[in-house]
Amino acid sequence: MIGPDSPVETVLGNADKAKRDLVVDKLGLRTVGDLVHHLPRRYLRTAELTLVEDVEEGQVLVVVGRVVATRVIPYEDRRTGKPAFRVEVTVETDGPPLRMTFFSKRKGVAQWHADRLEVGRRGIFQGKATIFNRQWQLTNPQMVLFSEEEGRDLERKRQEGRQPLELEALRALYPLYPAIKGVDSWDLQRAITFALSVLDDPPDALPEPLRAEHGVLDRATALRWIHLPDDWGQVTRAQHRLRFEEALVTQLVLGRRRRALQAQGAQVRAGGGGLLAAFDARLPFELTEGQRAVGAEVEADLARPVPMHRLLQGEVGSGKTLVALRAMLRVVDSGGQAALLAPTEVLAQQHHRSITALLGDLAGGGMLGGAAEATGVELLTGSMTKRQRTAPLSRLASGESGIVIGTHALLEDTVQLADLGLVVVDEQHRFGVEQRAALTDKAGSPPHVLVMTATPIPRTVAMTVFGDLEVSTLAELPAGRAAIQTTVVPVAEAPHWVDRVWQRVREEVAAGHQVYVVCPRISGDVVEQGGQDAVDLDEDGQPLARPPSLSAVEEVLAELRAGPLADLRVEPLHGRMTPEDKDRTMTAFAAGEVDVLVATTVVEVGVDVANATTMVLLDADRFGVSQLHQLRGRVGRGGLPGLCLLVTHTLPGPARERLDAVAATTDGFELSQVDLETRREGDVLGRSQSGGRSSLETLRVLRDEDTILAARAAAGSLLDDDPDLDGVPQVAAAVRALEDSVRADWMERS
Repeated sequence: MIGPDSPVETVLGNADKAKRDLVVDKLGLRTVGDLVHHLPRRYLRTAELTLVEDVEEGQVLVVVGRVVATRVIPYEDRRTGKPAFRVEVTVETDGPPLRMTFFSKRKGVAQWHADRLEVGRRGIFQGKATIFNRQWQLTNPQMVLFSEEEGRDLERKRQEGRQPLELEALRALYPLYPAIKGVDSWDLQRAITFALSVLDDPPDALPEPLRAEHGVLDRATALRWIHLPDDWGQVTRAQHRLRFEEALVTQLVLGRRRRALQAQGAQVRAGGGGLLAAFDARLPFELTEGQRAVGAEVEADLARPVPMHRLLQGEVGSGKTLVALRAMLRVVDSGGQAALLAPTEVLAQQHHRSITALLGDLAGGGMLGGAAEATGVELLTGSMTKRQRTAPLSRLASGESGIVIGTHALLEDTVQLADLGLVVVDEQHRFGVEQRAALTDKAGSPPHVLVMTATPIPRTVAMTVFGDLEVSTLAELPAGRAAIQTTVVPVAEAPHWVDRVWQRVREEVAAGHQVYVVCPRISGDVVEQGGQDAVDLDEDGQPLARPPSLSAVEEVLAELRAGPLADLRVEPLHGRMTPEDKDRTMTAFAAGEVDVLVATTVVEVGVDVANATTMVLLDADRFGVSQLHQLRGRVGRGGLPGLCLLVTHTLPGPARERLDAVAATTDGFELSQVDLETRREGDVLGRSQSGGRSSLETLRVLRDEDTILAARAAAGSLLDDDPDLDGVPQVAAAVRALEDSVRADWMERS
């Protein structure tokens, strides 16, 4: 018998060195324990192996077959006029032969299909039976390909008239694993099956009383059932066990952090000055009910002797910045200072402009003409020279200025504050725990923390990933926000619609309005590693489509200036421009001196130009659902109806369905559900910035809400009875491992 820490090579059998290296390096499976936790993505119903001689059109077939012919056929795509390739594969079965067809615009992908489906290769094939050119074929087949060695063994046994043991041993459900080029699902299934037969039962992290209370399996049984199930009931129970354990450990980490925060002391920031009252009295509009309610929650937190740790989420344009500003003024009233951390210079400058404009003479502290209650509002960014920083740094260190707005420049050692009482972090998912700590460490005592996001987060996501935060939500939009019409422009199906897009832009400019044109790149073509015929695979080992050339700011700018928008004032905005040029361009756009701004996603958050009514998103399918929603929120902000055009070259499919979902609703919370259903939670919440897999391995926060709720309750009970988890050492070890891992860093992002 072997243990879970044994090298994975001990169970890979006769796999060649190249294949072993792929398992270790590409799949990251270094130990036997890693291997048995490499879980199936789905299952084939092998109990339904079909007699092909009785096939009917439209029937789903599951057959064992052998490839008898493979050929790559080049042709010209009639819609684009460009070369394309068709791979035709004929499979011999127990009845008539079946044809499988694969289409690709790339020669490398076509050849990859042909190589893996070479003559003599055997496997299990599943797909819908259709008739094409009077021959049966499988449409969009799934497959499990046997290794060459297994193929020879299967053929030998077939010739001897014997049923191969591998097929005799096939269970009703056959697991399909995330695979890579060079390592098929079949290879992984054989290695995992062998590993389970020789692996010592691992110690169970969950004690028997806890398992009994929540109706979950022991770990050893769960692993056997998820890899070698006899029926769907076993799969369901095994999945529930693994998901409950992950949810429990996650909730324990969050619960411990929440209790640690509550145990810290913080200064009470209950006001005392007249700055907030003076600001409220001068507001030219009424606060929404949501702003009042959330403001009351924040004020109550600031009045407590424990640090506030609150997530403020809300729709684009719901007034989060105003709520944060009122909290900052409350802290300044109490004698403290507040810092607002923004992810980009464009956003920091926008915040500084809008906040000083809202405050008016209340931002003129220590200046001639400043109100009696006024404070200073400083801006610190990385592009400022040492000379430009000297005076603001001095005023912050002395306490003369109560508010500072900045980028990562706020984190530098040279920035000292007299009494930092509140940290506001905008677009929280763009900052790591170390960055947040570098700012909060500038306070003499733990400061209150308010983090904001314009990406709506479903309740279960907030509870799972930000469980150490109290959550406030602004769902109501202030008066004056106009409706936004969103339309998908399918260029592949209607190329002439592009002309109409630019005509529509001209109409808006002629009406005195302004337009954003957003591109996914700054310049250049898409350059991928591996050369022209490289094949990139998804987690199922299937080839990913190579993206076409993406629209780039510099190229689109030149085309528009020379073509459809030749007589308009068209300017660029992107991250490679100097801070001075970016600020100059944004100031000119805000002043109405630029008609069309061709930009990257630097305009995604914080940019507020009331006269901008239209946004054209080129290659819109390259953006996520939440990002599209945020970008769209840059228009319709001044009471004028908004228009958003989602230009895409994709054909109908999953990418188009996402665009259609965005076009169908402006409800960000509804779209966040769509986003989570189509993408990993970690990607949605910014996990991809730190690399690696999603923080949530088996859980899906929408699907597993009941499991998460049960685990949250169990975690609370465990911490109430045993804060150090001494009575559950295996659970404690798992919690410490998660706390020490990169995943804990991600969950702390705020």
